[in-house]
Amino acid sequence: MALGASQRLQDGVAAVETMTRFALAVLALASGVYTYLGVRSILDGSPTAVFFAAIIYSASVSVGIYAFWSYMARFYPHVTTRAGRTAMLGVMALGAAMIIAMSSWLNAAALAGSAALEQHLAETVEDYTTDLDQAHQNALAAQSLLPDIQRASERFAQLAASERQSGALTGTNGSGSVVALLSQMSAQLKDLENGINTSREQVTNLFNDGQKRLETMRTLVSAPGAIEPRADQFSSEVVALTGVIASLGQTSIAPSIRRAADDLSLGFIAPVADGGDANLVSRQDQVMETVRASVAAQSKVLSQAADEILARAPVPERRFVPLSSAEAVLRYASDFIPAWAGAISIDLLPGVLVFILAVVHGAIRRQDEKLPFAERITAAELLQALQVQRAITAGGISIEEAVARAEPENDAQEPNNITAIDLKSRTRDRSHEDR
Repeated sequence: MALGASQRLQDGVAAVETMTRFALAVLALASGVYTYLGVRSILDGSPTAVFFAAIIYSASVSVGIYAFWSYMARFYPHVTTRAGRTAMLGVMALGAAMIIAMSSWLNAAALAGSAALEQHLAETVEDYTTDLDQAHQNALAAQSLLPDIQRASERFAQLAASERQSGALTGTNGSGSVVALLSQMSAQLKDLENGINTSREQVTNLFNDGQKRLETMRTLVSAPGAIEPRADQFSSEVVALTGVIASLGQTSIAPSIRRAADDLSLGFIAPVADGGDANLVSRQDQVMETVRASVAAQSKVLSQAADEILARAPVPERRFVPLSSAEAVLRYASDFIPAWAGAISIDLLPGVLVFILAVVHGAIRRQDEKLPFAERITAAELLQALQVQRAITAGGISIEEAVARAEPENDAQEPNNITAIDLKSRTRDRSHEDR
């Protein structure tokens, strides 16, 4: 049974030897093809130079992979010592790491490079969408002050109208200094209101332009066709969108509101009371002092609100960095694990064949060790042992002399010679069996 099992394993190893070489050649060729595609995506220069450089590199990779795994398949299964196996495993690990470094990542770039670039563009779109929204919110933050400014302007206008018609503040109707002051404050706040409205229209136009840019960028990400021309057009859209975001940051009216609020208080100039008698002049002065206090309070509120808007974090400056397919695959490696697994497997699959051969040869050796000496000895070894025994029996010479006489004659006939020590041992064993 042991002899039959060992023989069948040996026959199986011989039968798959051609298949093993063919598989190594095909895998090495496939890795070279994908390496060629990956190399072309990262090389620059004339098309001819890029073509020949990629061909030479991919051919070197194919030859290196085939040679490395051929050596491992030839030698590793026959190394039996622990130290030898450990050294061979170390060499295999080093070779596998070098293959991954020179080929596998380029294979992954060929397999998933376009998808990785599209993901890079998609994430860039999301980043710029966030920036545009933040710039828009910062630009519109001053719009929240518009209701307060409108109410203050209307209040001053209503007080001026009441004073003009019925003398609600001084008790004397007419268009005097109080009406002039109230109308002046109302006009200043109205100008500020108009500035905010104008800014709103400008911000809206810029935001709409940015939205159109983003829409074009999203279309480029999901459009069919080669990724390189889409990436070039995407870069152009990014430049335009960056300008829109910068313009939004510069159109905020908050600084203008802050200056206008200070002008309301610091630049307050009350007109001279123009009443016809001292009593009216006194009342006018009192009303104008009240208006001064009201303007100061309004100025403080607007200044604080403008400071809060100005304290907002500005939109950080962002720079779009175009990537090659290989760089994109490395950056987003965790998102393309299947592609990486396939790229590495095509390079390291021959290692599985090497271990299969090692296991089979180990099984053959263990089967041979279980066989008795008579079943393990070859015909040539048997003939040589019988010749030595006849020489010993006929001439009475020692075993060493008989082996020395038998070796030269049998060396030319039998290429698989055994050593003198093994022959002595086998002859001695055979002599004991004959006795």
